[in-house]
Amino acid sequence: MELLDRITIESGKCGGRPCIRGFRIRVTDLLELLAAGATKEEILADYEFLEEEDIAAAILYAARLTDHPVILPEPADAA
Repeated sequence: MELLDRITIESGKCGGRPCIRGFRIRVTDLLELLAAGATKEEILADYEFLEEEDIAAAILYAARLTDHPVILPEPADAA
């Protein structure tokens, strides 16, 4: 299984937001736990159905979503 295959999107589950392997845990839930300081070990202990690869998949998914150019407007006084 490829890492990104672990990310599932179903219209009737979690409002169509990306989840982990069809479970009702969203990619954003995992990312917010990590951002709050939870370790992989703590997350895996609290959510026994998750696997270490699920956490890696969530991080990779987020990285891919943010890998695009952002075009910012020129400041008005730049001319």
